[in-house]
Amino acid sequence: MENFMRRALELATLGRGNVSPNPMVGCVIEHQGRIIGEGWHQRYGEAHAERNAIFSIQPQDEHLLPESTAYVTLEPCSHYGKQPPCANLLIEKGIKRVVCCNNDPNPLVAGQGFTTLRAAGIDVETGLLEDQGLQLNARFFTFIEQKRPYIILKWAETTNGFIGTENGQPVKISGDLSHRLVHRWRSEEDAIMVGTTTARNDNPRLNTRLWPGANPIRIVVDRNRSLPSDLHLFDCSQPTIVYHQSEQTHENQHNLTYVVAYSIPELLADLYARNVQSVLVEGGAALLRSFMEIGLWDEMRVFRSDTMLQAGVKAPTVQGELINREKVGDDELSVYKNSPHKE
Repeated sequence: MENFMRRALELATLGRGNVSPNPMVGCVIEHQGRIIGEGWHQRYGEAHAERNAIFSIQPQDEHLLPESTAYVTLEPCSHYGKQPPCANLLIEKGIKRVVCCNNDPNPLVAGQGFTTLRAAGIDVETGLLEDQGLQLNARFFTFIEQKRPYIILKWAETTNGFIGTENGQPVKISGDLSHRLVHRWRSEEDAIMVGTTTARNDNPRLNTRLWPGANPIRIVVDRNRSLPSDLHLFDCSQPTIVYHQSEQTHENQHNLTYVVAYSIPELLADLYARNVQSVLVEGGAALLRSFMEIGLWDEMRVFRSDTMLQAGVKAPTVQGELINREKVGDDELSVYKNSPHKE
């Protein structure tokens, strides 16, 4: 059983970066130990995993459905949204059994999918590889249950613990492979955030030019609205939100929105209202620490390189539980989880 669910989890990851604010979902249809169909939710607004799996079945195998099991990473939906209910399709096709990792916390589903399936006489089992399913859709579960985006803090530091120079001059710390990996991460998250100092000193574009994928929403925290208007962040090339505390009114433009927010929780509440499910916070040090001080973060991704600086801006002190460490080119990447949440 676990092998089929692991395959469903693997398929689900193929939707990363394309299905938000929906969860990533994979589905495997199995008959007597053989996979006869499989699919995943490929793009927001398009067919769900169960539908793709069922319609991938070859015509000569369709008669096997009443004796088959559907392994699905998340509870099948039972409501009409952009797609018809997957639970209804499973019933219509006469599937014998459904096995799931997780219940769907979305109030539109929340157990109703399982209730619908059981009422139709389908055998339903839940909780298989539950932890892996929760990890897969950590962004979705955080967004639904905590009513805020999933927060990833990311930075690169020198071997002696500096994140930047004293005078604010841009300095390359991590290697090219790490840089490319960060662009992949950007394509997988809804939004990317920087603070005033990083925006001014680095003049970043915050796009995915080094990786094929969608550009995230750009977010800049510019408390006093002191940043010059000729920065790349204000070029209106992709959706950008500026959070500030200025009393001056600022007229919104195409792809450029100004929002007043007096705290990190207030900022996150606004992003939740805008359906932003995840944010990659790329610095600087003050902004990273502001999330850490109130415990409002979920992952921390830290590159350490062999680069040395004699002086500079000290990197934040890592927190949380180390869950992975690996080499990325000449750099070392460490990933930490914030558990339990300190909200």
